Amino acid sequence: MPLFRGATFYITAHHLSDLPAPLGPEIAFAGRSNAGKSSAINTLVDHNRLAFVSKTPGRTQQINFFSLPGGAFLVDLPGYGYAKVQRTLRAHWEELLSTYLQTRGSLFGMVLIMDARHPITPLDVQMLNWFATTGKPVHVLLSKADKLSRQAAQKTLREVRSRLNEYAANYTAQLFSSLKKQGMEEAEETIGRWLGIESETQKKAPGQRGLNRGLERLK
Repeated sequence: MPLFRGATFYITAHHLSDLPAPLGPEIAFAGRSNAGKSSAINTLVDHNRLAFVSKTPGRTQQINFFSLPGGAFLVDLPGYGYAKVQRTLRAHWEELLSTYLQTRGSLFGMVLIMDARHPITPLDVQMLNWFATTGKPVHVLLSKADKLSRQAAQKTLREVRSRLNEYAANYTAQLFSSLKKQGMEEAEETIGRWLGIESETQKKAPGQRGLNRGLERLK
């Protein structure tokens, strides 16, 4: 059973004033429009329709919170970089994203989804720069890795990891495919470690100790 099975929709925030009061540690999922962000969330929580998946970029227009049974939250951020979005809406998204990422005390880390065929775009760099000031960890999922040959995928992974090393030691990356469920265990272990949860790949049941520490931090 995936580490995050049991996630349920909690609330949608279109404005900063709509953000819920911090109730538990949060893991943000960010990514360029159509990079596979919602599919990655659905794969990790083992739910086909928890996060809305569309072939039309720019459909995620709010911050969507999903609660986990242990008290943590997965947070689906608006996709960025869709050219057809109106300028005023794009500016609104940028303010919403940057303010949430830089000031949210209950945010423990960010999972940044990049298309493995087109990683480290200028907008990805902007997202990394926004988040770098927090000192919190980033884990990059190089999605759609199944669309690359093994050799090309490994080359991309090495290049992305090299770029991330320019930021901090807690910026990591892996290959991922929602279609093939590739990279599930690695992603679960990394995110679970942020939350203090041990995944099934470590042959233990999810624990509460780390979540309790996170909850205590928010009091």
